[in-house]
Amino acid sequence: MEKVVKIENLSKRYKKSAVLAVDDFSLECFEGEIVGLLGHNGAGKSTTLKCLTGMLPPTSGKITVCGYDVQKEPVKAKSTFGFVSDKHDVFVKMTGLEYLNFIADAYGVSKAERIQRYEELEKIFRLEDRVFDVINDYSHGMRQKICMMGSLIHHPKLWILDEPMIGLDPLTSARVREFMKKYVSEGNCILFSTHNIASVQKVCSRAVIIANSKKLADFNVADFEANNDMTLEEYFLQITDGAQNDAPETEERFE
Repeated sequence: MEKVVKIENLSKRYKKSAVLAVDDFSLECFEGEIVGLLGHNGAGKSTTLKCLTGMLPPTSGKITVCGYDVQKEPVKAKSTFGFVSDKHDVFVKMTGLEYLNFIADAYGVSKAERIQRYEELEKIFRLEDRVFDVINDYSHGMRQKICMMGSLIHHPKLWILDEPMIGLDPLTSARVREFMKKYVSEGNCILFSTHNIASVQKVCSRAVIIANSKKLADFNVADFEANNDMTLEEYFLQITDGAQNDAPETEERFE
C-alpha cells in the first residue's frame, strides 16, 4: 500500500494561547484505509485536519499528502484531496448544481467526467430536484450532502471529513458508510474526525485517539475488538479520563 498522508511532529499554537492545540502529533495513512480520528470536543481533531488541508499553518512539523508538502506545494497537495468541514460554508446564492459545476471547474474535471460522477453521487445523497434550488434554502442536512458531493466530484485520492455523519439522516448515513468502504477498496484513503465511537466501529479500519492535543493510541479496529475484553467505548473513556480540554481549539475564534 502506498502512503497517502504523512504528518510529522505537528504542533499548533493559536495566538494569545499558552496551550498547544496540537502537540507533537504524527500520523501516517495508506491506500485502502479508513482512519477515524477519535476524541472529545476540543481535543485537537479539527485543528489537525485544518493544518493537513493547509487552512492553518502549523507552528512546527511537516505534512505531506500524496508526496506533496502542504506548505511548499499547496496547489499540488490540495489537488489530491477533498475536504468536508464541519461548518458547511458554501456559496449559498448558487444552486446545488451550480456549486457542483463550480467545484468541478476549479479541479479541471471534464464535462463527461462530472456528469458520470454526479450520477454516482446522486445515488448516495439523493438530492433529486433540490439540486436545482438555491443552497440558501437547504436544510443543514442538505448542505452537508452538497458539500460532500462537491468534495468528491474530482474523485480525490484522499477524502477528509470533519464530523461527517452529523446532520445526515440514518438512511443517508448508511449509504455513505457503504460508499466509504467501496471508495477505499479502489485504492483511495479516508481520514475523518469524530467523537462518535459507533461511527468508528462501523466503518473504520484504524482508530487514532487524541486527547488534550496529544495522540494517545493508534490501532486496527478489528484487531482491537478481537483481542480485548473491554469495549472500544470503555477503552476510550479509560485512556482519555481527565484529558478533556475545550480551551485550545476555542482560541481559534479569537485569532
